Amino acid sequence: MIAVIQRVKEASVFTGGELFSNIGNGLLVFLGIHKSDSEEDSRILAKKIIDLRIFSDENDKMNLSLRDIGGEALIISQFTLCTDNGKSGNRPSFINAELPERAEKLYILHIEEMKLSYDSKKIKNGAFGENMQIKLCNDGPVTIILQRNINT
Repeated sequence: MIAVIQRVKEASVFTGGELFSNIGNGLLVFLGIHKSDSEEDSRILAKKIIDLRIFSDENDKMNLSLRDIGGEALIISQFTLCTDNGKSGNRPSFINAELPERAEKLYILHIEEMKLSYDSKKIKNGAFGENMQIKLCNDGPVTIILQRNINT
């Protein structure tokens, strides 16, 4: 499981030209689910994201978590994070990405675990399997990549 996490002032996801979900200050998380990922990987990564200390404290040091600032999170499923990093050619392969049925279950589990670990009203999601447009205002910019059980 791989998560690309961006600290944002705000973020919105649109499908079919319509607003699907949005957040204010917090984290935009792009989540890729590999074939080898488990429910435990999803739970562990969810808790790690909630407690990731990438927000500035009173001394302008990255020392505060989403929980500490009372921020929001927007979780977007993104299978394209699961490329095999092709050793030849220029076209990425997504052979390592989990099949949609199981990926959706782990994605939902991940969101539910974040809601249980934090504040369910502050955890939002994208539209799994849909073509989405994302608008964001990156704060910093700060972008962190977390991986859990990558067997590629």
